[in-house]
Amino acid sequence: MSTNKSVTAVKLVLLGEAAVGKSSLVLRFVSNDFQENKEPTIGAAFLTQRCAIGDKTIKFEIWDTAGQERFASLAPMYYRNAQAALVVYDITKPASFIKARHWVKELHEQASKDIIIALVGNKYDLVEENEEENRKVAYEEGKQLAEEEGLLFFETSAKSAFNVKEVFLAIGNKIPNPEDVANNETTRSDANRVDLNVNNDSPEANGCNC
Repeated sequence: MSTNKSVTAVKLVLLGEAAVGKSSLVLRFVSNDFQENKEPTIGAAFLTQRCAIGDKTIKFEIWDTAGQERFASLAPMYYRNAQAALVVYDITKPASFIKARHWVKELHEQASKDIIIALVGNKYDLVEENEEENRKVAYEEGKQLAEEEGLLFFETSAKSAFNVKEVFLAIGNKIPNPEDVANNETTRSDANRVDLNVNNDSPEANGCNC
């Protein structure tokens, strides 16, 4: 009996203000590494990572976009046709949370209607050291935005690896199996054929209670 799992390619884009730690999150997820003084991304970087999730294997095709304002106009090129997005902010910088709201709004308006969005408050390691002094965006603020917009929500630390893997696994869990999608399409197609047959049938057949 074959134990091969089907591989589902998932295009995933990271969006957020500069210096919130997008590239560090990707590096931690892909290589389990962290670089204290990582160079800013120019344009976008592309990485891949495979994850076994239940009975499926997800191949994440990750587009890590630059956060500088001069690159913002390029973002639609990367989130177009994406199945998933991470919108990242820094929990020690309120302005980055405001920008995150903007990205969520833009994704809802312009990205695929089925896109899975995770709102990610990064740099949790900084508030672990001194929550009262360093935290500038409350956990409840992020949670409320996620609930209002139908998003996944995590606070993470790329430095300590806290919750990083969990974000991607949560997204992977929401990706439907290709077989399920195919079966749903077949079911809808069959239902359409039944409706056509009923409409073309005798008057008695059209008298059923729907």
